[in-house]
Amino acid sequence: MADTTEDPHVVKAEDDAMVEADAGEDAEDAAEVDAESENEDEAEGSPEGDALTGFAAGQAAGNIHMAGEGAETMELAAASKEAQARQERLIAQVEERRRLRATVVPTDVGEVKALLRQLGQPITLFGEREMERRDRLRKLCAELDDEQVLAAMDALEPADAAPQQFVPSTVFYTEGPPELQEARVKIAHYSLERALKRTAAVKRRQADPDEDPAQERAATEAAASSVVNQTSEVGDTRPLGGCAFSPNGAVLATGAWSGKLRLWNTADSAVRLTVQAHTDRITGVAWHPAAEPGAGKQTSVSSGSVALATASADNTARLWTEDGKLLRALEGHTDRLARLAFHPMGQHVGTASFDQTWRLWDVATGQCLQEQEGHSRALYAVAFHPDGSLAASAGLDSIGRVWDLRTGRSVITLEGHVKPVLALDFSPNGYHLASGSEDHTARVWDLRRRTALYTIPAHSSTVSQVRFEPTDGAYLLTTGFDNICRLWSASNWRKLATLTGHEGKVMGGDVCPDGSNTVASVSYDKTVKVWAPDGLAGVAPMIS
Repeated sequence: MADTTEDPHVVKAEDDAMVEADAGEDAEDAAEVDAESENEDEAEGSPEGDALTGFAAGQAAGNIHMAGEGAETMELAAASKEAQARQERLIAQVEERRRLRATVVPTDVGEVKALLRQLGQPITLFGEREMERRDRLRKLCAELDDEQVLAAMDALEPADAAPQQFVPSTVFYTEGPPELQEARVKIAHYSLERALKRTAAVKRRQADPDEDPAQERAATEAAASSVVNQTSEVGDTRPLGGCAFSPNGAVLATGAWSGKLRLWNTADSAVRLTVQAHTDRITGVAWHPAAEPGAGKQTSVSSGSVALATASADNTARLWTEDGKLLRALEGHTDRLARLAFHPMGQHVGTASFDQTWRLWDVATGQCLQEQEGHSRALYAVAFHPDGSLAASAGLDSIGRVWDLRTGRSVITLEGHVKPVLALDFSPNGYHLASGSEDHTARVWDLRRRTALYTIPAHSSTVSQVRFEPTDGAYLLTTGFDNICRLWSASNWRKLATLTGHEGKVMGGDVCPDGSNTVASVSYDKTVKVWAPDGLAGVAPMIS
């Protein structure tokens, strides 16, 4: 029979081990309780803790179910997928714009080209401008890794950059013909006399108690505010590029992309004359300051019976008589012409060209007296001061320049537009200059302060033409590619009227100089419209 008596030493050892195990478990339980209490204390004071507590409570109540690996999933609806994809695209676009803004690229043209070449990209694309090339480089750098861009920039050698051009720090002159010196002397005498007469007239009006310039301007603005469309005529089979009223206001000249020049009676919009003036589109029309069509007499003898001039994309400008006879062609520009203007003295005409120059021509002989450089891009507009002392030019380099015709020097640089400048016009007051640009604005410059006086948010698209009211500059006409024309007060630059009716871009416009507040506009829709104050404006309606 086996002995069942237990060894007391063995029993005691087992008891001690069990006690120690129980003590260890109690310690672990206490530690877990302490940790849970600490976590609960921390969770009670934080939003994250509240969320976790709520999540656990939802799971315990059976309201929240966690899907396992084998759980069934449902496809998103097509609309939801499209919305999700659209949201991802928008986020990607925002991120791309952020990267583009943060990406720094060189500003030097040579460095931009060299970096594009180093990255294996073409240095220029067809029709690409400097700013567009730089934007392309910025977008490319934003898409690449920083290491790739830095490696390409480090690999550039000094020889890759374009050599810096020497810009003299002193004024330099280019020798001109003797006829230019004679012309400048004549212009100096003429401009001084005109300036003296203009300032004397202003002083006389201010001193005369019977004169009230403020009241007269208010009346002019009221008439301009009531302008409505009077006539609309089809001007050509192709878009019209420009228009201009004759100095006496009796005739309106229009130029079309077909190369045809047409003269219209202002009174009834009847066609007086049609001439195939150019083989390419007409880009500008201007009247001689002494022309009086319809008055039964020719223009001044000193001008050689020139009545008007046209500019064209065929690289030439042409001078015409009132009856459509070609007197002479002005040839010399190496690229297409844009706008042109007569000097107020009547003996010279200025032309702006895409060859980056504007030229001053002798009307009587057709000789080019001056070829003026000074712009880095194509020129589009040229205008002359009413006194004849200054000329203004502007173009696709987004800046304008004011030139002293008596010395040939550039006296003011007009900087502020951010896109090409397409239109210029001097005010009759002698110290304001308006400019219109592709940046949708018209700017008014104070020549006395040599700075921008006011920026007019004129249109929702390109501003194609600006014209001051020619008698005293009471208001400003702007035309735009948004199919409308607008009139702005010259006192505070508030909007006076909006002229709607064209179905295409308004390519140009003009204000009649006879004081009738008549406005003409030509458009890409091939029509010419005449606007005038409503004769019934302000008349109370009859009540039967």
